[in-house]
Amino acid sequence: MRTSPSYTASYRVELDESQSSIASIVDVVVDTGAEIRGLDVVDSDRGHIVLDLTCDMRDSAHRRQVREVLSSIDGVSVDSVADRTFLAHIGGKIEVAAKSPLRNRDDLSRVYTPGVARVCTAIHDAPEKAHLLTMKANTVAVVSDGTAVLGLGDIGPAAALPVMEGKAVLFKKFGGVDAWPVVLDTTDTEEIISIVKAIAPAYGGINLEDISAPRCFEIEERLRAELDIPVFHDDQHGTAIVVLSALLNALKVVGKSIGDVRIVVSGVGAAGSAIIRLLLAQGATDIVGYGRSGALSGDDIEGMHPSRAWLATHTNPRHQHGTLKEGLADADVFIGVSHGDILEGKDIASMAPGAIVFALANPTPEVDPLDAARYAAVTATGRSDYANQINNVLAFPGLFRGLLDAKVKEITTEVLRVAAVAIASVISEDELGPNYIIPGVFDDRVPRAVSRAVRQAVHDLPTIDIPVQEHMGIS
Repeated sequence: MRTSPSYTASYRVELDESQSSIASIVDVVVDTGAEIRGLDVVDSDRGHIVLDLTCDMRDSAHRRQVREVLSSIDGVSVDSVADRTFLAHIGGKIEVAAKSPLRNRDDLSRVYTPGVARVCTAIHDAPEKAHLLTMKANTVAVVSDGTAVLGLGDIGPAAALPVMEGKAVLFKKFGGVDAWPVVLDTTDTEEIISIVKAIAPAYGGINLEDISAPRCFEIEERLRAELDIPVFHDDQHGTAIVVLSALLNALKVVGKSIGDVRIVVSGVGAAGSAIIRLLLAQGATDIVGYGRSGALSGDDIEGMHPSRAWLATHTNPRHQHGTLKEGLADADVFIGVSHGDILEGKDIASMAPGAIVFALANPTPEVDPLDAARYAAVTATGRSDYANQINNVLAFPGLFRGLLDAKVKEITTEVLRVAAVAIASVISEDELGPNYIIPGVFDDRVPRAVSRAVRQAVHDLPTIDIPVQEHMGIS
């Protein structure tokens, strides 16, 4: 396992130079596999030095190991250890900031009473003016019940809040969209639907996040039908958008067409279901989805949940049965949104020449990416420490930027599809290669392209960059 900036720690170390040296500190830390990012002298007094040592570690156990080896050196003591990731979360990661100045009584009378009453009356008389005169036009609610958070599972709403705050940061950074976490202390489907409907007047869109399947399907479907603002489940549709965009470019690299390839999908929950549906919309004809019990097939749907039965009847044209490993034989594409370490390199070797492997389980992919790369022409993961990271941040900021600017009331499959095509189009033919099939998350061309494509798909609006530039501060 590699070191990671998500496990960066700073050690405040006191050193008695009569007993040891800075070189000794560096040697023992490097021997643990830690990557030293900084070594700064804070104070020095007649042979006693205070140091701040900053390192990237593999995990929390590694962080503790570094402290132990430092403390074992003669003349060295560790005063404190600061975990940089936890420090970044102290007090939360977002805040409310006023857009209107409040310098004197005149400002107060306009921003609040009595002047605000005129604006309230205007919205009461013409409700559509809320888009112009309130935060609604640029605000999204990030809603979760904490039942399917990252790879952690059902950890509850309070523990889910840091993820939702992080999502709000990404919305603002990459799309100029104001987003606010709404974590709900209930897992009751009807109650969640009722709460979201009740808070909807304040928002221009709803982003559902980390809600377990199959409840997430009904919640999204009902809210889409009963609200007049776009409802988006990022775990489903955000993942599907970025997977399709990466696949379009990967197919160019290997010289294959989406209508001709055999695609195997491991995991038929929220993400897998949405991926399959979007691939079908793009023209894929041969997809087999695999769950814990094996291949989904239309000739065996008795007792299946309706969402899974739909997948079974619209995929697997040859009615294959059996295990995932058996299904990989001669397949052109593997897309994993399931569990880590379920495949080996030899399983990838059984695939067709020019194989494409997207092993997206986090933090541990379905197959070791280095093993997969020995046999596959193109490999992608959900991790930032390998080439071709499939990351939802490429989709949702630009998507909502376009939806909000176009005042869209509903997200269609076509909107999702054109968003995927837009992301893929950011990489030119000259740039495209096995290790570069998807733009980086900091590529500011991506939200522009996605927003533009969404606006055109919805209203056939002219191709302009002004709204995105204004919101993102890009000149």
